[in-house]
Amino acid sequence: MPAKLYAESTVFADDARFNWFFCKDFGLTDNADDDSGGKLSEREYMQMSGRDRRSLPRLQDRVYQICVGLNILAWVSLAAALVMFHFARPEMITGLQAHFGIEVREYWSEHHVEMLNYLLQSCLVMTLVSIALNQRRSRREDDHFGMNLIVLGAIVVVSLLTLQITIG
Repeated sequence: MPAKLYAESTVFADDARFNWFFCKDFGLTDNADDDSGGKLSEREYMQMSGRDRRSLPRLQDRVYQICVGLNILAWVSLAAALVMFHFARPEMITGLQAHFGIEVREYWSEHHVEMLNYLLQSCLVMTLVSIALNQRRSRREDDHFGMNLIVLGAIVVVSLLTLQITIG
């Protein structure tokens, strides 16, 4: 029996939410085999509830503001980690320094490496928290997932691994 005919023949035909949930649970809807990952389309959501529960625009939503703030803070900490890397690494010996016998630091600065490690770890934590908050908030099909968080997380993980292999 097609889903529409079955839903209309139920005793609760006037309650669209019951019909929608009942048909969805038993795979009787037209899109039962779609691979939307449990996300509702805008049409399905409005059909189910009849209203939009998000009363605030995205820019005024507190969770969204926290995600954006953490994202900006994580990128700034990555930039600070790049500056710290510049001061932590051994100095490059130029021909002029070698000719005049000027001493340069040929080892990693332990203090700067420690600060670099803390910056990268805090950046990773902020990125993971931001990804988790973004996943919690973005459940609709038309909600966008920030790929910059995935890129930032990958950069930080590779940087931490490289730092541990090089220094450790």
